[in-house]
Amino acid sequence: MQTDLKKIVKDKYAAIASQSEANGNCGCCGDQSTQSYTILSDDYENLAGYAPEADLQLGCGVPTGYAGINAGDTVVDLGSGAGNDVFVSRALVGPAGRVIGIDMTEEMIRKARANNDKLGYDNVEFRLGDIEDLPLENDTADVVISNCVLNLVPDKEKAFRGIYRVLKPGAHFCISDIVLLGELPEKLRESAEMYAGCISGALQQDVYLALIRKSGFRRVEIKQSKPVVLPDELLRSYLSEDEIVEFRRKRHGVFSITLVAIKE
Repeated sequence: MQTDLKKIVKDKYAAIASQSEANGNCGCCGDQSTQSYTILSDDYENLAGYAPEADLQLGCGVPTGYAGINAGDTVVDLGSGAGNDVFVSRALVGPAGRVIGIDMTEEMIRKARANNDKLGYDNVEFRLGDIEDLPLENDTADVVISNCVLNLVPDKEKAFRGIYRVLKPGAHFCISDIVLLGELPEKLRESAEMYAGCISGALQQDVYLALIRKSGFRRVEIKQSKPVVLPDELLRSYLSEDEIVEFRRKRHGVFSITLVAIKE
């Protein structure tokens, strides 16, 4: 089952990479076609290091904004795509630092490497690899970042243990990801996944945070939380008007969070 899910995700992102080369950038957060919906993506345009050709609008936050990246750091970006967060991180670490992007999709790695060839950075590297089996040595990174990727990983506990392994003692990660608050009716959740494909694989927020703590991390702190606004016309298919009001009042639904946790 996990192998099947990985293949679905890999095929989807390969199609996004290929389409972006042919037709311009597109976001993942739409239906299961390659149509562009950017309801979760954030604006990177004013950030140092931003490279438009590397921004496929696949994220749901800006983890570099909360990651505490310093000059000279080694940063690892999990699910690095075409390199958007890698190049922003490179501007923060400077020429004395190092940034490693890891992605399991060959098409994304090729696109990211081509982008880096144009930019000419010699301290940026893109590696083909699986987040559940990171191609990195122990105690490699000062900071690990990821943007709207961990929710798509089948074995999240294994992924967090891997992140813990590759971080240096006292180092930290900063991840933007999708979680759920409150129980969504099954049919509503399925429709929400079709409306915003990045929701697939999302866990309840408390379960997600518990997995991080179980992996050994401490001082887990949510820095930002924002709702993924599902349109009323979608909700009306499953909820009454009163239920919609209650649903929104209780802040139930799908949320993008950005969090930090420390390896102690």
